[in-house]
Amino acid sequence: MAARDHTGIAAGKGAVREFLMSRRGKITPEQAGIATHGERRVPGLRRGEVADLAGISPEYYAKLERGALAGASRSILDAVARALQLDEAEHAHLLDLARAVDGIPTSGRRRGRAAATAQVRPGLRGVVDSITDAVAFVRNSYQDIVAINSLGRAFYSPVIGSGGRTPNLARFQFLDPASRDFYPDWESMARMCVGVMRTETGIAPNDSTLQNLVGELATGSEDFARLWAEHDVRIHGAGTKRFAHPEVGEMELRFEELGVTADAGLNLYVYSAPIGSADHDKLQLLGAWSQPAAEFPADAVGPRAREATTNDSKEH
Repeated sequence: MAARDHTGIAAGKGAVREFLMSRRGKITPEQAGIATHGERRVPGLRRGEVADLAGISPEYYAKLERGALAGASRSILDAVARALQLDEAEHAHLLDLARAVDGIPTSGRRRGRAAATAQVRPGLRGVVDSITDAVAFVRNSYQDIVAINSLGRAFYSPVIGSGGRTPNLARFQFLDPASRDFYPDWESMARMCVGVMRTETGIAPNDSTLQNLVGELATGSEDFARLWAEHDVRIHGAGTKRFAHPEVGEMELRFEELGVTADAGLNLYVYSAPIGSADHDKLQLLGAWSQPAAEFPADAVGPRAREATTNDSKEH
């Protein structure tokens, strides 16, 4: 156990170093209010400049950037976050990395382990199924869709496919060419996916399932490897997304992410459109095609899938 802990802390220090260096490289002297003279060797801030902005010694900041966050006070970390102009997600990520280096178990780590289970409580599944006018699904910290309502099955038919395995949004995003048709704003969606996964690795840096998924995606997708190397983090939250569904065309939907407090590691997502809008009409059209999961398999939603299923049965 001790060797495993030591390895985890060493990996955590490396993550701290890469994250702080990447953030420092993104802030220009002009953005930080620092006057410059002559040519600079680095595009972002120097270590000493970050130290001055944070009100700490250059030697101490260099130590922090090497990953030695163990014992660093919250006030010091907050000062570094302000100096690097970290947003809310980046600030939280820095604190998570510091906890990992300190070897402090967090609620996030417990959330990561709990998310490995594929079991969804009947009560939670019932809530998802009761949502009929919007897409609703439950996702774990590995980007698996572990529960989905009837409309969601029709909406996510390109993701669910016919493979019979648990649908994974990250694998679809980076390993399935169909994602580039389904997501008109592919690059933006890809950055969002990677940012959320980066956040999860800060919460659970020793999670082997998450590490294996990252390795799989980095090996199979140059785009994932490129975005992963940027060390951007993101909190999903709420907003709008565009989709191009093969059955009803392009839609812009509002999304809300809701944490499931009774089930560590699970989040409920709801995608909707204003009543009376063209996008809402398209959702209703998809809903008319969909059927309950118990009666309609995951790989057969919408008229095209039904046609394919009918043809298969005729051939056999």
